[in-house]
Amino acid sequence: MNFIFDTKIEGTNVSCSITAEKDIKSALFCFSLLAPGKILDGGELVERTGGFHKILLSNLCAGQAHKVSLSYADPRMSKTNRAWLPLGAYLKIGKQTFALPLAPLGVIQKEASTFVPFSGLPLIPQPFDWQPEDGFVKATGFSCSHPEFTTVSELAERHRISNFINPEGLKIVLVNDPGFDEESYELKILPDKVKLKAKTDIGIFYAAITLLNLLITTKGKFPIGVLKDHPRFSWRGQHLDCARHFFQVETIIRLLDLMSLVKLNRFHWHFSDDEAFRIEIPSLPELWVKSLYRGEDEIVPGVFGGGTKAGGSYSIRDVQKIVTHAKSLHIEVLPEIEMPAHAFSLTRIYPQTRDPKDTGLEESVQGYDKNVLNPACSETWDIVKKLVTDIVPLFPFNYLHLGCDELPKDSWLGSPMIKQLMEKHNLKTIDDVQGWTMGKVASIVREHGACPAAWEEAIAGKDGGIGTESLIFSWKGQKAGISAARAGYKVVMCPAQNVYLDMAHCSDKEDWGASWAAFISLEETVNWEPVPASITDYQDNVVGVQGNFWGEFTQLDDQLDPMVTPRILGISIKSWEQAQRTSGSDLRSLAGHYRDVFDQFSWNWNRNA
Repeated sequence: MNFIFDTKIEGTNVSCSITAEKDIKSALFCFSLLAPGKILDGGELVERTGGFHKILLSNLCAGQAHKVSLSYADPRMSKTNRAWLPLGAYLKIGKQTFALPLAPLGVIQKEASTFVPFSGLPLIPQPFDWQPEDGFVKATGFSCSHPEFTTVSELAERHRISNFINPEGLKIVLVNDPGFDEESYELKILPDKVKLKAKTDIGIFYAAITLLNLLITTKGKFPIGVLKDHPRFSWRGQHLDCARHFFQVETIIRLLDLMSLVKLNRFHWHFSDDEAFRIEIPSLPELWVKSLYRGEDEIVPGVFGGGTKAGGSYSIRDVQKIVTHAKSLHIEVLPEIEMPAHAFSLTRIYPQTRDPKDTGLEESVQGYDKNVLNPACSETWDIVKKLVTDIVPLFPFNYLHLGCDELPKDSWLGSPMIKQLMEKHNLKTIDDVQGWTMGKVASIVREHGACPAAWEEAIAGKDGGIGTESLIFSWKGQKAGISAARAGYKVVMCPAQNVYLDMAHCSDKEDWGASWAAFISLEETVNWEPVPASITDYQDNVVGVQGNFWGEFTQLDDQLDPMVTPRILGISIKSWEQAQRTSGSDLRSLAGHYRDVFDQFSWNWNRNA
């Protein structure tokens, strides 16, 4: 059966039009929005989970457009572009389902504009120091047998770049200098060779990465001079949400390759959220098997464009492949599990993790009801201990991110068990309960030899919440990160207003992505300072910068490319370069040179950016 389906934004509302080729009675119109919606006209809401809706339609008449008008329940939700329209829409008629055709999803590419060439070295990140001399040397590759050069050569060959290692190429002369830091290196480019100074294999690796970049951006015409380099921060991260959208293993491998190309060294793997727990856990098979898919007749319906069926899971072998590949590129993998909130599917699979007498009505900002684990339930701690026991050994980095963001404001208020817990431990507020919970989880993580990490909310509550031995990620802005650093926590800065790469680039209605934090242009990724110059009392506690990508708007893996590139260049700059080294206008010029790099690596970079 065929249907004509159209959606558009009309003022503050969303209009949907469905035309059937024959009369139909009692059809269910199913679709997902970013957040809960409100039906204004054209049907009756019969089911909602998160942003997924089922609307009972009145009779559809053959050849006549049936219109449904709706809006977001929260008026603050801005319908800024195509991504805010219904996703994954289908009709359910009896037991049959029929997908409704949608307009193009993801970024709509335009013709790339010209750019003003950068006046200095066409390299991202820019080195700590570059002293050019007169002249150039032509290089078609490099003669070097060091294993780190072999690794970079293999990286290049995976992406159709041959002859990085070339016996006839420019000779690399290696000099070990014990005075260098671990990630430092120096390149002295001469007419007949390159002298490379470093202390460690990592330093040699980053030197080789620099040469690979320049081989492409200079088209092999290397300027003669001396380049000295070292990173500003030890944590240079990129996050990927694989809970909302299941990214294929090979897509993650490609992202790791891209990260290494711009000298990022931490992959934050977000595989657990309300919608799914996507890694195989031997001691909890129900968790990853029952949340494997979302859609019709699943625990989680077709939220975030899942339609009638979407999902997947990573086997232990998949995890090992990703961790091994990352390690070969000097990237460490940070796994994340979510608690106490963002646990909708977990609480449905293990209902004993909630107080059966809880009368609370909490709902998350994404529209999930009762998505919070109850720390007064013994089953909660059985689950937590099994998760930690099975996950920590898979990730030799020995860090475990515990989530702890967006606790619904009314959580636990209707739980008699929580009231008893608060009395027993002298907890006065819900923040105290969360802080006590995170402190206990953190102690379990440390018992297994790993360091706990969490989002900024984890420091709230009695006695500093999760504890200062933990790593904190500041995401709402920099204020919480500054407070945490001053309180003694190590902090990674990832403000949503600058480094959330799922945000739309601009206010154009034809753009794609979220907008609740900001519109993030290429320039905005560098128009901020991780350690404000006016503050000096906590600067050593800010250990890094990280870009985040959330998967609510992603239905296909290739939609990732134009959202991440070229903006990942800004993440590289802020995490590696010294303060205020590259401006927004400089980044735009440099990004122009990197078009060739992205093309060579088959990354579908955003022509509109």
